[in-house]
This record gives sequence, structure tokens and C-alpha cells, in this order.
Amino acid sequence: MIITTTGSVEGKTITAYHGVVAGEAVMGTNFVRDFFAKVTDKIGGRSDAYQKEIKNARGFALEDIQEEAEELGANAIVGVSVDVEVIGDSMLMVVISGTAISVA
Repeated sequence: MIITTTGSVEGKTITAYHGVVAGEAVMGTNFVRDFFAKVTDKIGGRSDAYQKEIKNARGFALEDIQEEAEELGANAIVGVSVDVEVIGDSMLMVVISGTAISVA
């Protein structure tokens, strides 16, 4: 499965459009991770715990979008966008969307 943020696949011809597909992943965080993230925020640096959680959520959302595209008969997804949101105090949401297509 080809996945790209561009509107086309270089060197390929789009033969069919199958529609918009999306994958979502909502991940909860825990108290200990939140505590250390707040410490990191105050003293500076990167929060490895949150970065790992976002990476995991992105992986789940990518799996979902690929499965949906395959069910529609697509072999590529173009125009992909990734959005990361915080829900409440302890939830992260990653949404990935794009257009499922067939290329030859």
C-alpha cells in the first residue's frame, strides 16, 4: 500500500477513486506518565512517554486507514493528513485521513 501526503503518486496513473478513508486512535495516559511529563515541561526537554504514546497511536491509525482502503479495493492513499489532539486531561487522539485510490 502506497501512502503519501501528496495528491498523486509519482510515476503512477490514478485509475480509480474509492473515497475518503480515515483511521482514528485514542490512547489513554496514566498518572505516573502525566506526572513525569509535567516535570519535563517545567524543566525542559522532551517527554519520551508522550512521544511513544503518540507514535503508537499513529501506528494504530495507519493500520486502520490501510485496512479501510484495502476493503474498498484501493492500493494507495493520497492526500494524507495527520492530526493529533488532546482530549481532557489524559487522552491523546490521532486521526489520519486521505483519499483511497487505485494506481497502475
